[in-house]
Amino acid sequence: MPRVLIVDDHPIVREGVTTVLEHERDIEVVGAAGTIDEGLRLAERLHPDVVLLDLRLPDSSSFDGVTSFVNEGRGIVVFTAYDTDDDVFRAIRGGARGYLLKGSPAAEIAQAIRQVHAGESYLSPRIAAKLVKDVAEPRGRTGLLSPRERGVLRLVAAGLSNRQIGETLSIAERTVKFHVTAIFNKLGADNRAQAVALAAERGLLS
Repeated sequence: MPRVLIVDDHPIVREGVTTVLEHERDIEVVGAAGTIDEGLRLAERLHPDVVLLDLRLPDSSSFDGVTSFVNEGRGIVVFTAYDTDDDVFRAIRGGARGYLLKGSPAAEIAQAIRQVHAGESYLSPRIAAKLVKDVAEPRGRTGLLSPRERGVLRLVAAGLSNRQIGETLSIAERTVKFHVTAIFNKLGADNRAQAVALAAERGLLS
């Protein structure tokens, strides 16, 4: 069961998300904080598995906060109203494995927490779609990935699992895993969310 710490400077957001997650039997909210410093102190005492982190906090750069929590071994799900490319790229480069926009349905928040706790990554469908749409003109080395790898990556960006990608492309799930590993290695990515962000930045999703 993932233990969750909420870090957001708006009390109503903290209370609202806590209430929403209390209805999930397999998720436990262990604490809530209004600043990075308070969140780090609570994390040291409460040992959460996942931190739901706002990107705009008053006491320090939340991108530094992402790094600080990641260095402590916490899974980070960014929970923010901001969806600019720079925010998304910086958060994911910093080690965030999930990126959600405020206003996301309760089921999506819970799903992101579960996937990050399981060692996977989660990009809000709206964010994933935006990353693909924003890359209208190739800016990187399109030859970096093979045509098959680019096809797999597009489906990863669409939020499909390895099994779903295999079914879509009529290839074995084991083959999909091989392609995903190759994509990670070529892009220098550690997880699916990071791979999508790096690929979008390099123009590999167009």
